Amino acid sequence: MRSTRTTVVTAGLAVATLLAAGCSGADQTSTGGETADAASLTLSATTPAAKGGLTEANWLLEDEPDSLDLDTQGTSAGRVVLTNVCERLYQLQPDMSVKPLLAEKAATPDDRTLVLTLRDGVTFHDGTTMTADDVLYSLKRHADPDMEQSDEFGNVKAMTKSGDREITVTFKQPDALFTKALAGDAGLVWNKKQVEKSGEDFGTPGQPDACSGPYELASWSSGDSIIIHSYDDYWGKKALTDKVVFRWASDSALVNAVTTGAADGAYTESPNTASALRGKKGIDQYYGPSTASLVLIPTERGGLKNEAVRQALSLAIDRAGIAKSGYGGLVQPWATPVGAGAWGYEKPAFEAAQKEITNAPGSPSADDLTRAKKLVDESGVNKAEPIVIGTDASQGRTVVANATRSALQRIGLKGQIKTVPTAQFEQFYSDPQIRSEIDVLVGDWYISKSDPMGFYDNGLSDSSNNWVGFKDATYDTQVKKALGTLDDAERAELAIEVQRRFTDAAVWISVAQVPSVLVLGDKLTGPPASMAYLYYPWAAELGTKSADSAAGTGTTDGTGTGKG
Repeated sequence: MRSTRTTVVTAGLAVATLLAAGCSGADQTSTGGETADAASLTLSATTPAAKGGLTEANWLLEDEPDSLDLDTQGTSAGRVVLTNVCERLYQLQPDMSVKPLLAEKAATPDDRTLVLTLRDGVTFHDGTTMTADDVLYSLKRHADPDMEQSDEFGNVKAMTKSGDREITVTFKQPDALFTKALAGDAGLVWNKKQVEKSGEDFGTPGQPDACSGPYELASWSSGDSIIIHSYDDYWGKKALTDKVVFRWASDSALVNAVTTGAADGAYTESPNTASALRGKKGIDQYYGPSTASLVLIPTERGGLKNEAVRQALSLAIDRAGIAKSGYGGLVQPWATPVGAGAWGYEKPAFEAAQKEITNAPGSPSADDLTRAKKLVDESGVNKAEPIVIGTDASQGRTVVANATRSALQRIGLKGQIKTVPTAQFEQFYSDPQIRSEIDVLVGDWYISKSDPMGFYDNGLSDSSNNWVGFKDATYDTQVKKALGTLDDAERAELAIEVQRRFTDAAVWISVAQVPSVLVLGDKLTGPPASMAYLYYPWAAELGTKSADSAAGTGTTDGTGTGKG
């Protein structure tokens, strides 16, 4: 999928301490409970390479996967497990670039044709050889309208087997992001025989995997654990860790498991409760590039359908205050709706463009507020009509909602907070009728591609995520042109122009970028720290800092990690 809502700001999903090893991008912060400064954190794509292997690792997820069939249930928890078990035609690297993987090489004889030469000698976990038929079957399954990744194939004209180890994809028009999609779930290669054998039960507890990765699925005991083992006949480099046991926890259970050593590590989705483990000994935390962001998403119901009012609100929000009060300083005030992890190419150009945006200050100055008040006065909006802010009761969203209300008050408008249960909050994203009760949503978002153009289609006139009804013919033209521009430098220029139009109109109001966070016991190292962990076999690189150690440090009884 090109754009994905995530649960990055859900309070109660406790993350680990800010205490971290002072090397290779790990940041060491005060053990006295002081708030971190996200702007000064060093974001590193990787952690130091492991020197020793692990017999077993115990890993925490923040929820049990709904399914291990990512075509039908594309959850983060499922990806964290399956990225070690299943492989894709391309692979997202820790630095957020992409390269061919099961497609050994790719050729573009013209700008509407992609020819993939498949890697030889790849076997699935049942011992059968991966064939072009498996690849073609997988691509067509992903493209099925009922599947999660179908939107990635909207520009595909045909997919054919053009040789024993060759697949040819032709497009209706050039598609710059398709190979990036193949590094995500649209590029998963399934064992056709196994998927068909499992039928409707594929991806459920008790069923084998249908993949070729460095690990194979050993067991899934619903409500208890998922276990993966290294695959002896893997075509690539053997995994350092022999066995990984996944359990799931939230709130104090996760904190307890990491603190006591019952869990060896976790990738955390929320920075909200980082202070819960601050100062604890024996825990390292690493921060990596991510595409995730905190945003305000306006609707067309009330005052924020007026562009000038949206611009005024963006000028008046205290982003630095939100970062400090709501997220322990781990999020960074940000001017665009995608994090820096999206800069998978032409990074200096995107970095410079980010700094040139003037309508999203970290902390509003007196001049910013004067300008904002003038915009409101000139807009003709009804100042007596409150702007309703949709949120749930989580710590981070509550802070953002209160800061938004304060910003509205500073510029002569009224704000009213509508707090709903988390389950109902989730429906704001998908149900226009429920969304009609609010004027702006305290939201969060990430994209699965390391390319900002994977986000900006949300501003197209016909996008289902363009809630405010933004219409700009030039914007639509530029987005479509950028999506069809294969040259990175040219596409970056177009993307920056699209970004300028989006942020100038404050279609969404950016608040902060959220780093990827990796928590590890302090004897372990190796996995990537970036958001690539959702698509890269991170467990295969997990090991010990010392070559003398070769055993897991956690327990296998799940103490403190069960959801119950």
